Amino acid sequence: MKKILAILMAGVLTATAFAGCGGDASSNSGSSSKAGESSGSTATGVNASVVDAAYFGDEDNVKLKVWTPDAAVNLVKQQIESFKKAYSDKKFDITVVAQGEQDAATQMLNDASAAADVFSFPSDQLNKLVDAGVIAPVAKGFTDYVTSSNSEDTIKAGTSKNTLYAYPETNDNGYYMVYDNTVVTEEDAKTLEGTLAACKKAGKKFIFDAGDGFYACTFAFTAGAKIDGLEEDGITQKFVKYDEDEAVKTLQAFAKLIKEYKGTFTSLNVKNVASGFKNGTCGAGVDGSWDTKVNQDSLGDKFGAAKLPTIKVGDEDKQLVSMFGYKYIGVNGSSKYPNSAQILALYLSGEECQKQRTEELGWGPSNVNVQKDKVVTESPVLNAIKDQSQNSCTQVNISSTFWTPMGNLGNKLVAEEWNPDDADATRKLLQDTITNIRDEG
Repeated sequence: MKKILAILMAGVLTATAFAGCGGDASSNSGSSSKAGESSGSTATGVNASVVDAAYFGDEDNVKLKVWTPDAAVNLVKQQIESFKKAYSDKKFDITVVAQGEQDAATQMLNDASAAADVFSFPSDQLNKLVDAGVIAPVAKGFTDYVTSSNSEDTIKAGTSKNTLYAYPETNDNGYYMVYDNTVVTEEDAKTLEGTLAACKKAGKKFIFDAGDGFYACTFAFTAGAKIDGLEEDGITQKFVKYDEDEAVKTLQAFAKLIKEYKGTFTSLNVKNVASGFKNGTCGAGVDGSWDTKVNQDSLGDKFGAAKLPTIKVGDEDKQLVSMFGYKYIGVNGSSKYPNSAQILALYLSGEECQKQRTEELGWGPSNVNVQKDKVVTESPVLNAIKDQSQNSCTQVNISSTFWTPMGNLGNKLVAEEWNPDDADATRKLLQDTITNIRDEG
């Protein structure tokens, strides 16, 4: 009789936790809890991202695949070993595979049945994952806990159609300027002109990936062509109204400065920033928190960090405007072990794991408790990213056609044959960029 009651209780708890997991997405909608506040109805048995074993239901001998960025593979493997110890009565076979977050949605859409059960992805990919039905909503029994544990902006960006679909992992998916402080001073780093002059004087490169739309959009955003989600059709990229004449002047200012510092301003993949520091060819560059550790290792005591600089346009110093978003951990809606996948996602996105990733990888946490820790408040990188986030467009609801035209705009502006004084050509480049993004959408 005791055994029967235990089985029945496990079934009730599991049903409560996972109602809404998989196909019934609407069942965990309507959560009104705000980040940092107690929800007043946290899930039974959820404590510091570890849950009662009853939530597994009858799942045992669990086999899961986890996708995580290459830089995090070793740490995630360690965290999974801790996860296994937390549930020592269960048998797990969990494989960790390096998978770039920017390609996660594409790989999921290609074949969800062969993809990872638990995977990391950036905020702009949520809608396509939801629309394709390949991501499971956060388990209903976990939503209040997740909502109260993470910053409100990450919860909002992880919600689609009033349903929380993803476990927040970071709130730092943006970029900043990293520099060799023996080459570029703190004062130099305030302006693009000062940074380039310092690098040129030292015979070093300034690296900016102008051909990647994620970074190249800085040109357009600084010019005033900022995005504002999607139009009512849910497909076409929406842009805020802007002064086209002023935008053209700003793009020309970028092109003129790049031309003036030919040989110093170098458009390369961001991976060349750290390697350039290591071999002594790079003085400064634009990179993200995901490369903090490798940049710090390359520079040592010479490591410097700041928000993006300003650029002079006429008599005005304009702050460079960037892309900024969040990263999440999602659960594959086709997982053969849906309960276990949800529990693992909850664990990996929890306070302890987020703090470990901040300490060892430099990632900025979404967890409200970790955000108050000195590992965050005393981090020059996370402070720089926080400052830059105030001058950014949010990486949510981005059309899939946004990236290539923006990368093309960047490539044009840095091309040797581009004439910075040609206002008409610059205007056409901007107009064509916006048109290609919107029309192809």
